[in-house]
Amino acid sequence: MTPTRPVFYVSDGTGITAETIGHSLLTQFGDTRFTTDRIPFVDTAEKAREAAQRIREAGEAAGVRPIVVNSCVDNELYRILAEGGGLMLDIFAPFIEPLERELGETRKLRVGQAHGMVDFEAYHRRINAMNYALTHDDGISMDFDDAEIILVGVSRAGKTPTCVYLALHYGICAANYPLTEEDLEADRLPAKLRPHRHKLFGLTIDPIRLHQIRQERRPNSRYAQLDTCKREVAQAEHIFRNERLTTLSTTHTSIEEIASKVLTTLGIHREMF
Repeated sequence: MTPTRPVFYVSDGTGITAETIGHSLLTQFGDTRFTTDRIPFVDTAEKAREAAQRIREAGEAAGVRPIVVNSCVDNELYRILAEGGGLMLDIFAPFIEPLERELGETRKLRVGQAHGMVDFEAYHRRINAMNYALTHDDGISMDFDDAEIILVGVSRAGKTPTCVYLALHYGICAANYPLTEEDLEADRLPAKLRPHRHKLFGLTIDPIRLHQIRQERRPNSRYAQLDTCKREVAQAEHIFRNERLTTLSTTHTSIEEIASKVLTTLGIHREMF
């Protein structure tokens, strides 16, 4: 059996940039299993040495070379991190030299600059969107007037992580609505969603994958039974077809891809933070 490859997202800031790019890269390699870990705010030599030790120990435990997706701009921190023995992938490296040639200036190595709050308005929009996603998660709040996007689907189809991603990276107020047994048996959109049809996007998932996910959450429950998953997915997809909602399967689709498809379909154009 192929060993699981440890992956570390290391940054002198939050690590969100490194994690987003790194995750997009890893999804291209479906035959390899990965375990991922984010190490943020590595902005001193001491923290870099601690991170390098964690990387080294993970490699020894797994018996395979770790992968390090790095967004630290300080060359000394990069050198220390490399002592952990991982495959170092600097997310800025492919772009810096061409940009220096084009712009006629040398990059300025400012730790944390790439993650700084330069645009306070955008920062507050992102925080407000995150609060919105949390208060409108899984039908907690049914007031959708301020929602820009409403994701609809059965429980554990990927609605919550997509809403959080849209909030964090685009500052979009995204809510999600889990279709209940009552909704599914009614065979039509719930009344509370109908006034917001232009905001709706359906998420579906392969029943076997849904069964696996629910088993991890509530093992051997009726909620997690394969028959339950098959029935709910079939009923949800029937509603989506009848209501002519655009739908996407999340089974083999990354969060980034789901978000991009939703934004394109609903005609929302927002610059990524």
